[in-house]
Amino acid sequence: QSLLAKHPYVLADGAMGTMLMAAGLEHGESPERWNVERPDRIAAVHQAYVDAGSQIVLSNTFGGNPFRLKLHGLSSRVAELNRAGAEIVRRVADGAGRPVVAAGSIGPSGELMEPLGTLTFEAARDGFAEQAAALEAGGVDVLWVETMSDLQEVRAAVEGAQQATSLPVVATMTFDTRG
Repeated sequence: QSLLAKHPYVLADGAMGTMLMAAGLEHGESPERWNVERPDRIAAVHQAYVDAGSQIVLSNTFGGNPFRLKLHGLSSRVAELNRAGAEIVRRVADGAGRPVVAAGSIGPSGELMEPLGTLTFEAARDGFAEQAAALEAGGVDVLWVETMSDLQEVRAAVEGAQQATSLPVVATMTFDTRG
């Protein structure tokens, strides 16, 4: 809130995945695993965005929900990987020498919700709640629900975040020419 009171605009960071691919992340590899295996590379991306003027920096946890991590055999490590990602972005934000918001990124599940798919609202809410709790434990200032196209999934993520944490929540949606 203090950033909004002092500035007519607030600048957020850019694409984490693109930057990690440039840093050596292989296609199909879990970016969230790098939070524990290559934290220096994650911190370097955050630092580059801070150095470029970003006032909001998002954790490397976009695919950190249990549904996406399951694709990499990592669904049992939701808390560990999200907390680590939050701790990295927190350290970079704290070392910026100016106000920088550490945001906890929560991306889509990658699954279709009922009735089009098999993911129930309750399961989605609980999965996002698990992720949100770990992000809060890692020290983020705000939860950033992003790049979802299903309003029910956004609702599940926001409800899960509110159920598990006391953090403010930002929610964004995305749509393409196919709907």
